[in-house]
Amino acid sequence: MDVVIQIIASGLTLGAMYAVATVGLSLVYGSLNMLNMAHGALLTLGGYMCYAAITHLGFHPVLGLAAAALVCALAGLAIYVFATLPLLRAENFETNIFIATIGIGAVIESLMLKSFGPYPIPQPLAVSGSVVIGNVHIPLQNIMILLTALVAMTAVALLLQKTRAGRAIRATSMSRDAAQLMGVRVGQIYAQVLALSGGLAAISGVMISSIATLTPVMGGDPMLKAFIICIVAGLGNVYGAVLAAIVLGLLEAATQYVLGVRWSFATLLLLVILVLIWRPYGLFGRQQVVRL
Repeated sequence: MDVVIQIIASGLTLGAMYAVATVGLSLVYGSLNMLNMAHGALLTLGGYMCYAAITHLGFHPVLGLAAAALVCALAGLAIYVFATLPLLRAENFETNIFIATIGIGAVIESLMLKSFGPYPIPQPLAVSGSVVIGNVHIPLQNIMILLTALVAMTAVALLLQKTRAGRAIRATSMSRDAAQLMGVRVGQIYAQVLALSGGLAAISGVMISSIATLTPVMGGDPMLKAFIICIVAGLGNVYGAVLAAIVLGLLEAATQYVLGVRWSFATLLLLVILVLIWRPYGLFGRQQVVRL
């Protein structure tokens, strides 16, 4: 039972971090049909901005997290203005923006390397202590991560379901042309989605660095796993992405315990292959029929 408790605690922590990162990636793809390859760099930017706000500016940790989310939201908005908007009406938008955001991500990582150096830095946003369940000590840091992710996911769900902006985002993801005919300012929605995605990336980056360390390339692995989760859930399916993130987090924790850490990523890739063979459009995606 103690082993089961430990696996569940670790799996929920991993799933919570992946869910926040994945929702931002899924929102952008669902609305713009765009894979934002700078998403991992935004995670890194958020982690470093929280560190700088707390350490150098003396912010309260909660304000440091909010400041990091704001900076990354503005970075997401800048990606829309300077990269997405100029390429949006050009041919091969998906390929061009894919390449452009790879370059943007490399620039952000280089700036972090130049500003903070190549060595790992501990994230000051941390909670000491633990809760004992049975014979298992669960760090309060893990509980804080889980609660933070829960608050972020609840806020996103309320935004999408209860607000005018959320309904416009969902309408745009269903059909851009129909949304425009109904008076939705699609360009404004795109900007909002990229800003929201940037803010979520910052929250995820802070959570990940709080149990690991800050490095200029820390966003690569979480982004790759978020992309895997998007494929498993179905690209653009936000709610499916949250569920898939939790399930894959539990699977990763169980694999690490049974087979070792080196097998966890290989297991996720094997799962992706099986999903693509069985349901190429994802577990929660919808099959599309293209008429030629």
